[in-house]
Amino acid sequence: MGKKISTVLILIALSFFLCSPTPLARDNENSFYLIPIQEIITSGSASFIERNLQLAEAEEVQATIILLDTPGGLVDATLKINRLFRTHPRPIIVLVAPTGAMAASAGSFLVLGADIAVMAPGTTIGAAQPITMTPAGTEPADDKTVQFMASHLRSLARENNRPADIAERFVTENLTLDAWEALEKEVIDLMASNTEEMLGLLDGYTLEKGGQIFTLSTQNPVIIESEMNLREQVQNFVSNPQIAFLLLMLGGLGVYLGLSAPGTFVPEILGSLALVLAIYGLGLFSTNVTGIILLVIGIGLMIAEAFTAGFGILGISGAVSLVFGAILLPHEPLMDPEWYQAFRTTVLGVGIAVSILLLIVIQRVISSRLRRKQRGPFMTPKTGRVTRALNPRGTVKAQGELWNAREVNGNTVQEGEQVKVIGQEGLELLVKKENQS
Repeated sequence: MGKKISTVLILIALSFFLCSPTPLARDNENSFYLIPIQEIITSGSASFIERNLQLAEAEEVQATIILLDTPGGLVDATLKINRLFRTHPRPIIVLVAPTGAMAASAGSFLVLGADIAVMAPGTTIGAAQPITMTPAGTEPADDKTVQFMASHLRSLARENNRPADIAERFVTENLTLDAWEALEKEVIDLMASNTEEMLGLLDGYTLEKGGQIFTLSTQNPVIIESEMNLREQVQNFVSNPQIAFLLLMLGGLGVYLGLSAPGTFVPEILGSLALVLAIYGLGLFSTNVTGIILLVIGIGLMIAEAFTAGFGILGISGAVSLVFGAILLPHEPLMDPEWYQAFRTTVLGVGIAVSILLLIVIQRVISSRLRRKQRGPFMTPKTGRVTRALNPRGTVKAQGELWNAREVNGNTVQEGEQVKVIGQEGLELLVKKENQS
């Protein structure tokens, strides 16, 4: 078991190193970045888009395509993505596809915030009225929030020459439009079934952004499709509202069980880690703060393991916390990216090494106890030394333990003499002198 878990940890480490993106040298004259967003929009989605927009800017590709199919998402992540759209120096194209896809709720903000908006036939947009999640379910947001989001979406639409009144109704009335209606009302610019058809329609398309005129050339385009790396996948998973609420409930339950049965370590430690991740997923902690908190917790748990009988639980929990903290720790603009890579490599190496060592120790302890259970609580020794003369009963020391003993032939055996154990009756050994036949 320990070897299997060790193998899994090593594979995780390899995936961590392989997930670090590196810009590739290529002819970017007809290149387009393709970023698929086909689930709930979370902070992981925002980080995924931000990383790829930075790469797209560095490589000077013509435009970035967001392939969108989402039922909605988090407000903070959506607003961050819209800011990224507006500050990116090159065109952003949002394509709602394939047929049957939707740009609901938060997805409407991304479509209206794009420089070029495209929908496939059979897709829908709208229903952007904000809601709040509670343990009992969902409920409409208060009027103040609704009015703010309506004003923000109206501003996005006006900035991109799209109908502001329709955008506002997406929020205030939960208005929904299909692709044909959206094209007719000029909510979108084009209709295309897929990326290839869209690029064919965009050949020679001209637009202005940031005071610069762009004319797209889509003959023989190079599509560079990206995938989430490990850090973004962790962010995306934890910040999913359903997962965040589940972690919140499990964390609270774990802390409660730990306080009800102190000394077990497991419930309270796992519960505390789940609570930290849940608070991050709900948006109350930033990624930076969460990473630092997990690093501090991990160091504290590993120190506690060194000074207490944690039986490996504290150490492994600390190692896991360190790894999550290193993954979530974001880049700061003024810090050298190579320092972050070296830091994460060090933390990951320490975490995996500690985990493997502790798992080996735990596996050996469990194996030892299982063997002892199979043999029984007492093992009959083979020889011993008399500590209190046998006449014929006395005391014998065997395998470091003191036993009551009886000389089977009724002979007297003096203190210090060696005896041979030939049997056992209850907690009494049956012995005779070693030189007897």
